Amino acid sequence: MKRISSGGGGGGSGGATGDKKRGKRSYGDSATDNPPKKQAAKKDIFQIFAEKVRDHKDLESRWGILQETRVEYFRGKDFVKFLRNHPELKDVLESDKNLESEDIANTLLRKNLIVRCDRVVKTVRPGKRKLSTWPAHLEIFSDQLFSDNDAFFAWTFVNRRPLWQTLLSFVWPVLTLAICLFPVYPHQVKLLILYFCAGLLLVILCVLLLRALVFGTLWIVLGKRVWFFPNILAEEATLKELFQFLPKKDECERPKWTARLFFALVAALIILLLRHHAPDEAARARYQKRVYNIIDDVLEWSPRLALSGMMEKQSGVNLTDSENNVTDSSKASSESIMEPPEDTEGGTMSDLNETEEGTNPDYHYEAEDH
Repeated sequence: MKRISSGGGGGGSGGATGDKKRGKRSYGDSATDNPPKKQAAKKDIFQIFAEKVRDHKDLESRWGILQETRVEYFRGKDFVKFLRNHPELKDVLESDKNLESEDIANTLLRKNLIVRCDRVVKTVRPGKRKLSTWPAHLEIFSDQLFSDNDAFFAWTFVNRRPLWQTLLSFVWPVLTLAICLFPVYPHQVKLLILYFCAGLLLVILCVLLLRALVFGTLWIVLGKRVWFFPNILAEEATLKELFQFLPKKDECERPKWTARLFFALVAALIILLLRHHAPDEAARARYQKRVYNIIDDVLEWSPRLALSGMMEKQSGVNLTDSENNVTDSSKASSESIMEPPEDTEGGTMSDLNETEEGTNPDYHYEAEDH
C-alpha cells in the first residue's frame, strides 16, 4: 500500500510536474510566436500614385484661386496624355495598374485626392477670340466625374515641402533680426547694403520700363502684343514661371490702325513735353546734393547720437528755465529798488525831498549844480 501510495503519490507529483512542464512549454511556445502587434495603417496606393504624379515635371499644371484658396490644378486632357506617355507610374497601383486613365481619375475623385473645377468666367472677354487656356479663378464643378473636354482638376492634399523651403523658414527670423540691427552696422556695411538695394530697385524699374517700351513699340508698329518676362507681375505665378523669358502667344484680335495712330501721337506728345520740361544741369546738381544729404543723414544715424541729441535738448530746456528764473528774480529786485520806500509816518521819500527843498536853500543850489 505504501508502494502504491508512494507510487500514486509519485505519480501525482509526476503529473503535477508534467503539468508544470507542459505549462512552461505552452508559455514558451506562445512566447516564441509573434504576438499581435498594432501594425501601422498602410498608406493608400492611390495617395502614393497622386503624390508621384503631382511631383512629376511632365504633367503641366498651374496655380489658381479656388474659392479664395490658392490651389494647383491641371487639365483633364493633359492627365490622359501624361499617363499615356508614362505608363510605368501605374505600377504603384499594383492590382489596379491596368485601369484606364478615366477610371484612375474617377477613383482619385472618390478618394477626394482631386476635385473637378470649372472656370469662373465662361464668356469671351471683349477683344479676345477665345477663353483663357489657364484661368486664374476657379469654382467647384457640380458633377464630380472625370472629363478631358475643357475640364480642370485641382489637388486637394498638401504637397511635401522641399528642403530649401524648410531651410528658408529658419533663415527668415535671422534676416528680420539683421534688418532691425541695421542702424548699428559699420559705415562701410551700410553703404554696401544701401547701394545693393538701390541697384536692385533700379534693375527692376529698368526691366519694367524696357518691357513696356518693347510692348508699346511692337504694338504701335506691328499691331502685336509681345511681353518678355510675361509673368513678372503675376500674383499666382511660381518662382520658375516668374522668370520665364519667352513671351506668351497673342490670343487677342489685332488692334485697329486708328487706335495705334492715336497712341502713337500721345506717346510723341509725352516725349516732347518731357524733353521741354527736363531739368537743367544746375537743377540736377541741386537735386543730387539734396539726395546725398538725405543719404548721409540716414547712414550717420545711430542710437548714441540720438540719445546725445535728446540729452542736449533736455539740458537746453533746463538752461532756459533757469535763465527765466534768474530774469524774473532780477526784475523783481530792480522793481523793489526803483519803488520808493514808504515813511513810517505814512509819507514817502518824494514828500521828504520836497519839504527839504523848500526849507533848505543849500539843497536848491546843489540841485542846480547837478
